[in-house]
Amino acid sequence: MADGSNMARFEMAAFNCAIVQFEGWDGAMAQFEVVLNRMLGGPLPKKVGDTARHDGWLVIRIAPRRFWLFCDGPPPITDVDPELGCALPLGEGRVRLRLSGRGLKHVLERCVAVDWETLGDARAVQTGLHGVPVLLLRRSGSECDLLVPRSCSKGLTEWIADASGG
Repeated sequence: MADGSNMARFEMAAFNCAIVQFEGWDGAMAQFEVVLNRMLGGPLPKKVGDTARHDGWLVIRIAPRRFWLFCDGPPPITDVDPELGCALPLGEGRVRLRLSGRGLKHVLERCVAVDWETLGDARAVQTGLHGVPVLLLRRSGSECDLLVPRSCSKGLTEWIADASGG
């Protein structure tokens, strides 16, 4: 939880998260997407920033040839043909910060360069927070997740808590 007088209007919690990054090679993307679609059990997001839910997994297209798979539990076993692309676990290097409450928009305005009004629910955008690259996932009008590097998570948490206080 964030410290400060706005605690009733803003909450923050940190969680470990299982993330697998999938990337398709240039020239093999169409076939890679067919295989990944089958592996994950549903259609993939079409545009950068779009998301898709499959069996408790959230798939985010973070770049034209790159997807992040978020899992509430352990990530699935993946076997990607090295001729088509690769899979890389990222969870050990990231922390998920869940930000919520009526004061969320106010706090985000002080921390990141994101137009909250035009970013739709279940959309993601990469941005910077105090000079650190982060992925912001809008869950609803009053809740979002920030995926931050583990090595910077303590400092970023303090930065966000300070922003929520005044």
